[in-house]
Amino acid sequence: MSDYESLDRTHMARALVLAAQGLYGTSPNPRVGCVIARGDVVLGEGYHVRAGAAHAEVAALAAARDAGHDVRGATLHVTLEPCNHHGRTPPCVDAILAAGIGRVVAAMADPNPEAAHGGDRLRSAGVAVDVGMLEDEAREINIGFVARMTRGTPWVRLKAATSVDGRTALSNGASRWITSDEARTDGHRWRARACAVLTGVGTVLSDDPQLTVRAVETPRQPLRVVIDRHADTPPGARIFEGAGALMVTAGARNPAWPATAEVLALPDADERVDLHALMRELGRRQVNELHVEAGAKLNGALLAHGLVDEILHYMAPNVLGDPARGMFERALPLAALEERSALAWHSVERIGPDLRLLTRVVKS
Repeated sequence: MSDYESLDRTHMARALVLAAQGLYGTSPNPRVGCVIARGDVVLGEGYHVRAGAAHAEVAALAAARDAGHDVRGATLHVTLEPCNHHGRTPPCVDAILAAGIGRVVAAMADPNPEAAHGGDRLRSAGVAVDVGMLEDEAREINIGFVARMTRGTPWVRLKAATSVDGRTALSNGASRWITSDEARTDGHRWRARACAVLTGVGTVLSDDPQLTVRAVETPRQPLRVVIDRHADTPPGARIFEGAGALMVTAGARNPAWPATAEVLALPDADERVDLHALMRELGRRQVNELHVEAGAKLNGALLAHGLVDEILHYMAPNVLGDPARGMFERALPLAALEERSALAWHSVERIGPDLRLLTRVVKS
């Protein structure tokens, strides 16, 4: 690797660290970081904090200006191709050209068709543009945004906490707590980065969850979504507290529900909730990452319909034994091993006394 490439890698790695500072707040926008440098001297850096605020490039240019630095001819390193459209803010390409930046290094092309081709416009104006430095890392931090832009549905992350033998609760329903405080706090971090949290009516009836982020600081709360086919959620359930929730049914609204509850009827041909239609609707509502905390029946249905992208699994060093509840329940038993759901290991980490296993569903 040349010294030139090494500097680009160093500055892009820093830009990715900056992008991660917007992990909880940029939704529905992507998380983006930016470093402006001349050689090994950093002139300015910034990141996108929240939707409607300055984009990372504009923030970095402002930081350089405030520090008294001349950025003409400098290199701008950014984790996503600069945007080329008018949204809540003007195009970043305009600011880059006005500042006289000489070169742009982008980790990845913008998957948003409305904002894309900023690189082409920069090149046509005489700015050198390179794309692809630490692209895999950049895609990871915006995995939900990329999913929504390319397929119209959110990235679906299913979270479960189990014993070593894969049990989520005792047969009598007791489940608090299988995993440690550290694992539960870490789970809230993943909940906080999501745009929406999904559960089923069975979990509401048995646990009465809030589904809010409480263990970590966050600038916003994700949308709470409940699949409730027959509108059986009690009107006093904690899911209705605060801003309420999106209740997805296969029929009419429960007239006892509070006015803050939004109801969306999405029946399929069998008068169940149409899960595919729900994912399309959440994509339309600009949900990038969907965090699922549900029971075995809904987990199994999502998996069987090919709607799960990854499984966030916290495994505690204990054994519950049978009869106890598992992570997934299928409507019909498998007839052969070839019908099993294939997973690929993504990461394994120790969280307190527990393990955090992140696996990705292998899509055919």
